[in-house]
Amino acid sequence: MKRVFDIVFALLGLTAVSPVLFVLCFLIWLQDRHSPLYTPKRMGRGEIPYRIIKIRSMVVRADDSNVDSTANNDPRITHLGQLIRRFKLDELPQLWNVLTGEMSFVGPRPNVERETRLYSREEKRLFSVRPGITDIASIVFADLGATLEGKSDPNIAYNQIVRPYKSRLGLFYIDHASLWLDLQLLWLTALNAINRRAALDRLYGVVVRLGATPELVKVVRRSEALEPAPPPGMTEIVTTRGN
Repeated sequence: MKRVFDIVFALLGLTAVSPVLFVLCFLIWLQDRHSPLYTPKRMGRGEIPYRIIKIRSMVVRADDSNVDSTANNDPRITHLGQLIRRFKLDELPQLWNVLTGEMSFVGPRPNVERETRLYSREEKRLFSVRPGITDIASIVFADLGATLEGKSDPNIAYNQIVRPYKSRLGLFYIDHASLWLDLQLLWLTALNAINRRAALDRLYGVVVRLGATPELVKVVRRSEALEPAPPPGMTEIVTTRGN
C-alpha cells in the first residue's frame, strides 16, 4: 500500500511542481551557466548507494570541501540558494527518486557514505527501509542550518548533537511505521513550513501516543538546547568526522 501511495502521489506531485522546477532551474542556470541540478550519492535501502536529485543551492563543486553538514552561514550557499533552502524547494526533484523506488515520501533521511561509515550496528537498521523525503527527524531538525550555525566544525557538531537524536527518531519511526503515521507526518511537514511551533506541538502528541521515551519526547519539543550524546548503540560521544 505504501508503494502504491508513493507512485500515485509522486506522479501527481511531479505534474504539479514541474512549472516551479522549470523556473528555478532556469534562474540557477543564469547564475553561473552550470547545471541547476545537484545529484550526489546517498546511501539507500540495503546500504545501496543511489543518486539523489536536488535543486542546486550551492556554488559549483561545493562538495570539494568535504563538509557534509551545512550551517545557515555556509559561504558555499548562493543568494538564490538561501531562498531555495528556506522553503525546502531543493527537495522537490526527489519526487523522481520516489517514483523510481529509490526513496519513499516518508522514511529516514538518507546520508552520505562518509557519515554512514560511522554508524553503529543499531543505526544500520535505518537501511532496512527506503529513505524518505521527510520523517519525524526532518520536522524536528528543520532548523538544522541554524543549529549548526557558528560551529567551528559543522560535521563534528552534527555527529554530537544532531545524529544521536536523528538516528533515534529514525529508528522510532521504523518501529511504528504505518500509512496513517506517514499521512500525519506529511501534514506536519507542510504545517512546519508555516508554523513550526504548532507542528512541533502536534508532533509531540503523536510521539507520546506511540509511546516515545521521555528523552525523545523532550527532543521533539525542541524547547531546550540539544546536548551532545552518543549515537544509539554506542557509549561514547563521537569526536571524529567521517573520512
